Amino acid sequence: MGVRIWGKAIGGLLGLLALGPFGLILGLWIGHAFDKAFVSIAAFARPEMRLKIQENFFQSVFILLGYIAKADGRVSEAEVNHTETLITHMGLDAAGRRRAIEFFKQGAKPTFHPEPVVNAFLSLAGRHPQLKQTLLLFLISLAYVDGSLDSSERNALDRIGRLLGFSEAQIAHLTRMAQAQGQFHDRQTVSGGISDIKVAYDALGVSASATDAEVKRAYRKLMSENHPDKLMARGVPDSMIKLATEKSQEIQAAYELIKKNRSA
Repeated sequence: MGVRIWGKAIGGLLGLLALGPFGLILGLWIGHAFDKAFVSIAAFARPEMRLKIQENFFQSVFILLGYIAKADGRVSEAEVNHTETLITHMGLDAAGRRRAIEFFKQGAKPTFHPEPVVNAFLSLAGRHPQLKQTLLLFLISLAYVDGSLDSSERNALDRIGRLLGFSEAQIAHLTRMAQAQGQFHDRQTVSGGISDIKVAYDALGVSASATDAEVKRAYRKLMSENHPDKLMARGVPDSMIKLATEKSQEIQAAYELIKKNRSA
Protein backbone atom coordinates (compact mmCIF):
# COMPACT_ATOMS: atom_id res chain seq x y z
CA MET A 1 0.00 0.00 0.00
CA GLY A 2 1.49 3.40 -0.97
CA VAL A 3 2.37 5.87 1.75
CA ARG A 4 -0.06 8.37 0.25
CA ILE A 5 -3.10 6.30 1.29
CA TRP A 6 -2.06 5.01 4.71
CA GLY A 7 -3.67 7.98 6.44
CA LYS A 8 -6.98 7.56 4.60
CA ALA A 9 -7.02 3.78 5.19
CA ILE A 10 -6.33 4.03 8.92
CA GLY A 11 -8.51 7.11 9.43
CA GLY A 12 -11.41 5.58 7.55
CA LEU A 13 -11.20 2.29 9.45
CA LEU A 14 -11.02 3.95 12.88
CA GLY A 15 -13.87 6.30 11.94
CA LEU A 16 -16.05 3.42 10.76
CA LEU A 17 -15.46 1.41 13.93
CA ALA A 18 -16.10 4.41 16.17
CA LEU A 19 -18.94 6.26 14.46
CA GLY A 20 -20.21 4.10 11.63
CA PRO A 21 -20.72 5.47 8.08
CA PHE A 22 -20.40 9.10 9.19
CA GLY A 23 -17.17 8.24 10.99
CA LEU A 24 -15.89 6.57 7.81
CA ILE A 25 -16.34 9.81 5.86
CA LEU A 26 -14.80 11.91 8.64
CA GLY A 27 -11.90 9.49 9.00
CA LEU A 28 -11.21 9.52 5.27
CA TRP A 29 -11.17 13.33 5.26
CA ILE A 30 -8.77 13.54 8.22
CA GLY A 31 -6.61 10.77 6.76
CA HIS A 32 -6.42 12.57 3.42
CA ALA A 33 -5.13 15.71 5.17
CA PHE A 34 -2.55 13.60 6.99
CA ASP A 35 -1.38 11.96 3.75
CA LYS A 36 -0.92 15.36 2.08
CA ALA A 37 1.08 16.68 5.04
CA PHE A 38 3.21 13.54 5.17
CA VAL A 39 4.09 13.76 1.48
CA SER A 40 4.96 17.44 1.86
CA ILE A 41 7.24 16.81 4.83
CA ALA A 42 8.88 13.83 3.13
CA ALA A 43 9.58 15.88 0.01
CA PHE A 44 11.00 18.73 2.10
CA ALA A 45 13.35 16.32 3.89
CA ARG A 46 14.90 14.90 0.72
CA PRO A 47 18.57 15.94 0.33
CA GLU A 48 18.01 17.31 -3.17
CA MET A 49 15.07 19.43 -1.97
CA ARG A 50 17.10 20.72 0.98
CA LEU A 51 19.91 21.74 -1.37
CA LYS A 52 17.41 23.48 -3.62
CA ILE A 53 15.98 25.41 -0.66
CA GLN A 54 19.47 26.34 0.56
CA GLU A 55 20.33 27.78 -2.85
CA ASN A 56 17.07 29.69 -2.98
CA PHE A 57 17.54 31.00 0.57
CA PHE A 58 21.05 32.27 -0.27
CA GLN A 59 19.81 33.90 -3.46
CA SER A 60 16.76 35.45 -1.79
CA VAL A 61 18.81 36.96 1.06
CA PHE A 62 21.27 38.79 -1.18
CA ILE A 63 18.73 39.90 -3.79
CA LEU A 64 16.42 41.28 -1.11
CA LEU A 65 19.33 42.93 0.71
CA GLY A 66 20.12 44.76 -2.54
CA TYR A 67 16.47 45.82 -2.75
CA ILE A 68 16.49 47.11 0.84
CA ALA A 69 19.79 48.96 0.31
CA LYS A 70 18.41 50.70 -2.79
CA ALA A 71 15.08 51.53 -1.11
CA ASP A 72 16.12 55.13 -0.46
CA GLY A 73 17.10 55.63 -4.09
CA ARG A 74 20.81 54.91 -3.85
CA VAL A 75 23.17 52.29 -2.47
CA SER A 76 25.50 54.06 -0.06
CA GLU A 77 29.18 53.28 0.37
CA ALA A 78 28.42 52.14 3.92
CA GLU A 79 25.87 49.61 2.60
CA VAL A 80 28.36 48.32 0.03
CA ASN A 81 31.01 47.96 2.73
CA HIS A 82 28.54 46.18 4.98
CA THR A 83 27.68 43.70 2.25
CA GLU A 84 31.38 43.09 1.58
CA THR A 85 31.93 42.51 5.31
CA LEU A 86 29.01 40.09 5.41
CA ILE A 87 30.37 38.12 2.46
CA THR A 88 33.81 37.94 4.09
CA HIS A 89 32.28 36.97 7.43
CA MET A 90 30.41 34.09 5.77
CA GLY A 91 33.71 32.70 4.45
CA LEU A 92 32.46 32.43 0.87
CA ASP A 93 34.88 31.24 -1.77
CA ALA A 94 35.54 33.31 -4.90
CA ALA A 95 32.62 31.79 -6.79
CA GLY A 96 30.24 32.27 -3.88
CA ARG A 97 31.40 35.85 -3.46
CA ARG A 98 30.72 36.63 -7.14
CA ARG A 99 27.25 35.09 -6.93
CA ALA A 100 26.40 37.04 -3.76
CA ILE A 101 27.47 40.33 -5.37
CA GLU A 102 25.54 39.53 -8.56
CA PHE A 103 22.40 38.78 -6.56
CA PHE A 104 22.83 42.00 -4.53
CA LYS A 105 23.19 44.06 -7.72
CA GLN A 106 20.10 42.37 -9.16
CA GLY A 107 18.01 43.48 -6.19
CA ALA A 108 19.47 47.00 -6.32
CA LYS A 109 18.30 47.65 -9.89
CA PRO A 110 15.79 50.54 -10.18
CA THR A 111 13.33 48.26 -12.00
CA PHE A 112 13.45 45.47 -9.42
CA HIS A 113 10.27 44.30 -7.69
CA PRO A 114 10.45 41.81 -4.78
CA GLU A 115 7.28 39.87 -5.59
CA PRO A 116 8.81 37.29 -8.01
CA VAL A 117 11.71 36.55 -5.64
CA VAL A 118 9.46 36.14 -2.60
CA ASN A 119 6.97 34.04 -4.57
CA ALA A 120 9.77 31.74 -5.73
CA PHE A 121 10.88 31.36 -2.11
CA LEU A 122 7.33 30.62 -0.99
CA SER A 123 6.88 28.01 -3.70
CA LEU A 124 9.68 26.02 -2.08
CA ALA A 125 9.29 26.83 1.60
CA GLY A 126 5.87 28.46 1.96
CA ARG A 127 4.44 25.55 3.94
CA HIS A 128 7.11 25.93 6.61
CA PRO A 129 6.38 29.14 8.56
CA GLN A 130 9.57 28.92 10.62
CA LEU A 131 11.73 29.20 7.49
CA LYS A 132 9.77 32.27 6.39
CA GLN A 133 10.39 33.85 9.79
CA THR A 134 14.08 32.93 9.58
CA LEU A 135 14.39 34.70 6.23
CA LEU A 136 12.68 37.86 7.49
CA LEU A 137 14.75 37.92 10.68
CA PHE A 138 17.95 37.52 8.65
CA LEU A 139 16.97 40.49 6.50
CA ILE A 140 15.99 42.66 9.47
CA SER A 141 19.21 41.85 11.35
CA LEU A 142 21.43 42.44 8.33
CA ALA A 143 19.65 45.67 7.37
CA TYR A 144 19.98 46.95 10.95
CA VAL A 145 23.67 46.12 11.34
CA ASP A 146 24.67 49.78 10.91
CA GLY A 147 22.58 50.63 13.97
CA SER A 148 19.53 52.17 12.33
CA LEU A 149 16.75 51.71 9.80
CA ASP A 150 15.53 54.71 7.84
CA SER A 151 11.91 54.94 6.76
CA SER A 152 12.57 53.65 3.23
CA GLU A 153 14.42 50.57 4.53
CA ARG A 154 11.64 49.92 7.03
CA ASN A 155 9.01 50.24 4.30
CA ALA A 156 10.96 47.77 2.12
CA LEU A 157 11.14 45.29 5.01
CA ASP A 158 7.43 45.75 5.71
CA ARG A 159 6.66 45.03 2.06
CA ILE A 160 8.74 41.85 2.12
CA GLY A 161 7.16 40.79 5.41
CA ARG A 162 3.64 41.22 4.04
CA LEU A 163 4.55 39.25 0.92
CA LEU A 164 5.78 36.46 3.21
CA GLY A 165 2.38 36.45 4.90
CA PHE A 166 3.13 38.28 8.16
CA SER A 167 0.78 40.86 9.64
CA GLU A 168 1.85 44.41 10.42
CA ALA A 169 1.91 43.58 14.15
CA GLN A 170 4.06 40.47 13.58
CA ILE A 171 6.54 42.41 11.45
CA ALA A 172 6.80 45.14 14.10
CA HIS A 173 7.34 42.52 16.82
CA LEU A 174 10.07 40.70 14.88
CA THR A 175 11.75 44.01 14.02
CA ARG A 176 11.87 45.07 17.68
CA MET A 177 13.34 41.71 18.64
CA ALA A 178 16.01 41.75 15.91
CA GLN A 179 17.00 45.34 16.67
CA ALA A 180 17.26 44.62 20.39
CA GLN A 181 19.25 41.42 19.85
CA GLY A 182 21.68 43.32 17.64
CA GLN A 183 22.51 45.67 20.52
CA PHE A 184 24.01 42.71 22.38
CA HIS A 185 26.35 41.88 19.48
CA ASP A 186 30.05 41.85 20.45
CA ARG A 187 29.33 43.14 23.95
CA GLN A 188 31.86 41.98 26.48
CA THR A 189 29.84 43.46 29.30
CA VAL A 190 26.59 45.35 29.68
CA SER A 191 25.96 48.13 32.13
CA GLY A 192 22.77 46.69 33.60
CA GLY A 193 21.11 50.09 33.43
CA ILE A 194 17.40 50.53 32.88
CA SER A 195 17.84 51.05 29.13
CA ASP A 196 19.83 47.82 28.81
CA ILE A 197 17.21 45.88 30.76
CA LYS A 198 14.42 47.12 28.49
CA VAL A 199 16.43 46.14 25.42
CA ALA A 200 17.04 42.70 26.92
CA TYR A 201 13.31 42.08 27.34
CA ASP A 202 12.70 43.28 23.77
CA ALA A 203 15.42 40.88 22.56
CA LEU A 204 13.46 37.94 24.00
CA GLY A 205 10.14 39.31 22.78
CA VAL A 206 8.61 39.55 26.26
CA SER A 207 7.59 42.38 28.57
CA ALA A 208 9.23 43.28 31.87
CA SER A 209 6.08 42.01 33.63
CA ALA A 210 6.58 38.46 32.32
CA THR A 211 7.04 35.76 34.92
CA ASP A 212 10.34 33.92 35.30
CA ALA A 213 8.76 30.90 33.62
CA GLU A 214 7.58 33.00 30.67
CA VAL A 215 11.02 34.57 30.24
CA LYS A 216 12.71 31.17 30.33
CA ARG A 217 10.20 29.74 27.87
CA ALA A 218 10.79 32.62 25.43
CA TYR A 219 14.56 32.22 25.80
CA ARG A 220 14.47 28.46 25.17
CA LYS A 221 12.19 28.91 22.15
CA LEU A 222 14.55 31.45 20.56
CA MET A 223 17.61 29.32 21.27
CA SER A 224 15.87 26.31 19.74
CA GLU A 225 14.86 28.30 16.65
CA ASN A 226 18.46 29.42 16.14
CA HIS A 227 20.08 26.04 16.80
CA PRO A 228 22.45 25.21 13.88
CA ASP A 229 21.10 21.68 13.39
CA LYS A 230 17.52 22.91 13.13
CA LEU A 231 18.45 25.73 10.77
CA MET A 232 20.34 23.38 8.47
CA ALA A 233 17.43 20.95 8.50
CA ARG A 234 15.09 23.77 7.45
CA GLY A 235 17.27 24.74 4.51
CA VAL A 236 19.46 27.56 5.79
CA PRO A 237 22.80 27.41 3.91
CA ASP A 238 25.89 26.30 5.83
CA SER A 239 27.56 29.65 5.08
CA MET A 240 24.85 31.45 7.05
CA ILE A 241 24.82 29.17 10.08
CA LYS A 242 27.61 31.21 11.69
CA LEU A 243 25.33 34.26 11.65
CA ALA A 244 22.68 32.27 13.49
CA THR A 245 25.25 31.13 16.05
CA GLU A 246 26.07 34.77 16.75
CA LYS A 247 22.35 35.45 17.09
CA SER A 248 22.20 32.76 19.79
CA GLN A 249 25.03 34.52 21.64
CA GLU A 250 23.08 37.78 21.55
CA ILE A 251 19.98 36.03 22.93
CA GLN A 252 22.10 34.39 25.63
CA ALA A 253 23.56 37.76 26.67
CA ALA A 254 20.09 39.32 26.92
CA TYR A 255 18.78 36.42 29.00
CA GLU A 256 21.77 36.52 31.36
CA LEU A 257 21.22 40.25 31.93
CA ILE A 258 17.56 39.67 32.77
CA LYS A 259 18.44 36.87 35.22
CA LYS A 260 21.08 39.04 36.86
CA ASN A 261 18.64 41.93 37.19
CA ARG A 262 15.90 39.74 38.66
CA SER A 263 18.18 38.17 41.22
CA ALA A 264 19.56 41.51 42.39
